[in-house]
Amino acid sequence: MSTTPQKVLVPADDLRAFSAALLVKGGLSPEHARTTADVFVWAARRGVDSHGTARVPAYLDLLAKGVANAAPEIRVESTTPAAAVLHADRAPGPVALSAAAEEAARRARTTGIATVGVRETVHTGAIGYYVSKIAGQGLVGLGFVAGMPNMGYTGVKGAAVATSPLAIAVPARTHAPLLLDMATATIALGRIRQAKASGTPLPEGAAAMEDGTPTTDPALAVMPLPLGGAKGSGMSLAFELLTGVLVGAPIFASFHSDDPKGRKHRQNALLIAIDPAAFGDQDAFVAAVDATLGTLKTLPSDDGVHYPGERSAALAEERGERGIPVSPKVWRELTERAERLGVPVPA
Repeated sequence: MSTTPQKVLVPADDLRAFSAALLVKGGLSPEHARTTADVFVWAARRGVDSHGTARVPAYLDLLAKGVANAAPEIRVESTTPAAAVLHADRAPGPVALSAAAEEAARRARTTGIATVGVRETVHTGAIGYYVSKIAGQGLVGLGFVAGMPNMGYTGVKGAAVATSPLAIAVPARTHAPLLLDMATATIALGRIRQAKASGTPLPEGAAAMEDGTPTTDPALAVMPLPLGGAKGSGMSLAFELLTGVLVGAPIFASFHSDDPKGRKHRQNALLIAIDPAAFGDQDAFVAAVDATLGTLKTLPSDDGVHYPGERSAALAEERGERGIPVSPKVWRELTERAERLGVPVPA
């Protein structure tokens, strides 16, 4: 397929197989490659292009440089039925967190609520995917991630904390599941890069220069500012405690120390699965979720009201039928990698 100024429409299954084939050439096992590609395509279907197949070249680079471990020895340690630590051994995030989500869901079936901490993974991808997998089993899923400091902290000069995300997925019966998936930053780093390329001014209070001074000039901006000021920075710090510190692999303190290893890229996570049946009647719960979401949609509004995850679920269904649009730049990068690696390009 030739590169044109128009976006290239690729069937979801073809894009998944294509991405997986590239990742296998990058060193991942076929199983791990499929898992990672599934996370990318899930994000692309839902319109989260920053975490979609555009990530494939970046992951190939992470694998080539040894930042991500292509053959991780993942192990799970547990001293209690309701909690475990998954030692990721620097596995790509989709591999580690997919395994953690399955582990949390399996344990929650017995204990009512279960949590799995993920220790030292590399780039977790769209964390909405993992909590959605938990919700797909009729459970409530929660997820927290903390990584390398790349965001300001209220009152601090320079990058202090990470743009750590959280995600919550709640299953329903007739509605698409509620999916809240958000970062603790006002805007994404990718948004700053896009504004820099186009010369578009940034919103007030969204980004800062290297010394932490807020700016709307994309040419000067190097990092996002926390969402809601002290609220966003406080959440990010709390997520560091709930993830890295909890599993014995803190990032924040070592990053700001004199230890050169403190700047080595890594991320930690915490996934929680809750079985509604442990709190009462499962069917009554999902019926009440439907009633809650349905009530929201009946409230007075000029343009209609949506709950978190509703529009992205509708877009995923549409793109599943029509194909996923891939930007010319991303398609060019993918096809160039494919030619170098000897991977057939979807027709």
